[in-house]
Amino acid sequence: MTATHTRRRATLAALLPAHEADAILVTGGVNVRYLTGLASSNAAVLVRADATATLATDSRYIGAARRVCAGIEVIEESDVAGALLPRSGRTGVEADHMSVAGYFRLGGDLPRLSKVVESVRMVKDDDELDLIRTACELTDRAFAEVLPELRPGLTEKEVARALERRMVDLGADGLAFDSIVASGPNGAIPHHSPSDRPLERGDLVTMDFGALYRGYHADMTRTVAIGEPAGWQRELYDLVRAAQRAGTLAALPGAALHEVDAAARGLIGQAGYGEFFKHGLGHGVGLQIHEEPFLSARRPENPPEPERSSRKPERDHGHARLEDRVPVTVEPGVYLPGRGGVRIEDTLVVRDGGPELLTRTTKELLVL
Repeated sequence: MTATHTRRRATLAALLPAHEADAILVTGGVNVRYLTGLASSNAAVLVRADATATLATDSRYIGAARRVCAGIEVIEESDVAGALLPRSGRTGVEADHMSVAGYFRLGGDLPRLSKVVESVRMVKDDDELDLIRTACELTDRAFAEVLPELRPGLTEKEVARALERRMVDLGADGLAFDSIVASGPNGAIPHHSPSDRPLERGDLVTMDFGALYRGYHADMTRTVAIGEPAGWQRELYDLVRAAQRAGTLAALPGAALHEVDAAARGLIGQAGYGEFFKHGLGHGVGLQIHEEPFLSARRPENPPEPERSSRKPERDHGHARLEDRVPVTVEPGVYLPGRGGVRIEDTLVVRDGGPELLTRTTKELLVL
């Protein structure tokens, strides 16, 4: 992907003049990987306004760097930030990734840039979209193969392990995140950790999981019924499904993030369950399971300017808008303490012609 990484660095370089910087010192590990292809626990890359770049890493990764990062200057150094800083003029640092101690070790008077690389990462290229599609396909397939095994008596932990084994067996490199399996009253806990509780007849079971494939993440949630659901369970499911559909249809280029959230949240609120849906509607997906943009109700009247030297504002989460080719999740949920809950989630790509669903498992209520 050398040409791809070169193109990404050029896109980043073109943003630097607006930040009154001659270069940016990128120290966030995911951002370094995005710009160079190198996955490392100790690496940094200096990208200059003319799109030239220098990568520094230590002896553990230097061989991989020289192999993976063809066409870019590579130097071996343990103090990766210190080695790169003197190699340009006015250099900005990543305020979101550099520690206070690290900042002052470099002098303490450098421009602090916030989420500049992340703003480039939001819009995915074809290679990235293909990898996310594959991760989502593996997630769908694993769910389809494990579904017939779900039965009363199986514990939440056993369901989680079955999903995880199947994803890896199908070709995933690992898990996108720690799987969630929440049955019965545990479904009222959005991020419940799988327990030894056995599935019981009458349970709603929420499963939130995803495959990791070549660094890219999938994210899907489905809620199923063990045995015929009670009236309130079906009503709750139908409400969340309608909200999820409304949020999905609202995820179009140009839509404000808070407006997409409101499309789903409004339905849940109108039904009288607004207080039981407290998390954001969704988030970006890519090299990280949670990344820009974030779909939430936040809409500050006077958003604070990020900590940085440039006077030009960064993207604001409350007023930012979706763009074409941005993968996001849409995951409304309703959680009733002591009773249970429902969450339905897809990963999709924002498209001019309408959202492209990447997780394709049915959203009909499955009764097992």
